[in-house]
Amino acid sequence: MHILGHAERNRLIEENLPLVGYLARDLHSRATHVPLEELASVGALALVTAADAFDPALGVPFGAYARRRILGAFADEMRSMDWASRGIRKRIKETTAVRDTLTARLGRVAGVDEIAATMGLPRAAVVEALDDAARTVTSIDDATALEVPSAMVLPDEAAVLRERREVLERAVAALPERMRAIVQAVYIDERPVKEIAAELGVSHSAVSQQRAEAIRLLRDALERFVAEEQAEPVSRVSVETREAYFARITAMLPRSGRGVAPAASVAL
Repeated sequence: MHILGHAERNRLIEENLPLVGYLARDLHSRATHVPLEELASVGALALVTAADAFDPALGVPFGAYARRRILGAFADEMRSMDWASRGIRKRIKETTAVRDTLTARLGRVAGVDEIAATMGLPRAAVVEALDDAARTVTSIDDATALEVPSAMVLPDEAAVLRERREVLERAVAALPERMRAIVQAVYIDERPVKEIAAELGVSHSAVSQQRAEAIRLLRDALERFVAEEQAEPVSRVSVETREAYFARITAMLPRSGRGVAPAASVAL
C-alpha cells in the first residue's frame, strides 16, 4: 500500500473541499430537517479520513473515492438521526399506498378527504402521514448520478477552507479517547458498528450515540474556531467537558490561530 506524503494529502483535501460543500448542499435541499452545518462537518471529516486511507496504487481517482466516502458518511449520519419510528414508517407506507391506488383508479391525484374515507381515518391523520412522507429522503446511495461542476475557489475562500481543515484535524485528535476510537473505526477503518460494539463491550446504540456526539463536538469546534458568528453548542456534554475539549484543540493549533476565529467564514 502506497501512503500519500503530507503535502500531497493536504493538496487533495484542499482541492476537494468544494465537493463536500456541493454534496452537503444537494442533500440538504432534499432533507431540510438536517442542518447544513452538520452535513458539512460530517462530510469534511469523511474527506480528511479518505485522504488518510487513500492508496493511489489502486488506480481510482481520489475525487471518486472521496465522493463515495462522503456519501457513505452522510448515509450513516441520516441513519443515526432517523426521526421516523417503525410505527410512523408503517403509517406512511399504508397511506401512500392508498393514495397511489386511488390515483391510478381515478386517473388524477387523490385528495386527502378521499384517502381518509378509504382508510377510515381522520383527515388530520392523513395530512400528518403525507407530511411525514414528504420529509423522507431519497436514498443517498442512489446519488451517484450527480455531476459535480468544477468551480474555482477564490484565494480568500481557500484560506478559510485550509483553516477549517486544520481545525478539523486537531478537533478529531482532541476528542475523548472512546469517541476518537469510534471515529477511527467508523470513518477510517470502515468497520461495521455491530463489530465495534462487540469489541468495546457495549450496545450498537451506544456506539451510534458516541459517534453522533463526536460529530456534534466537531461541529462545535468548527463554530468556535472558524465561524464568524458562533452558534449555540449542539453537543450534549457538560460545559466543563466542552471547554476542556476546546482547550486541547487550542493547544494543538498554531500560536497565531489559537482561539481566534478568522475575519470571514465560508460555508462548505
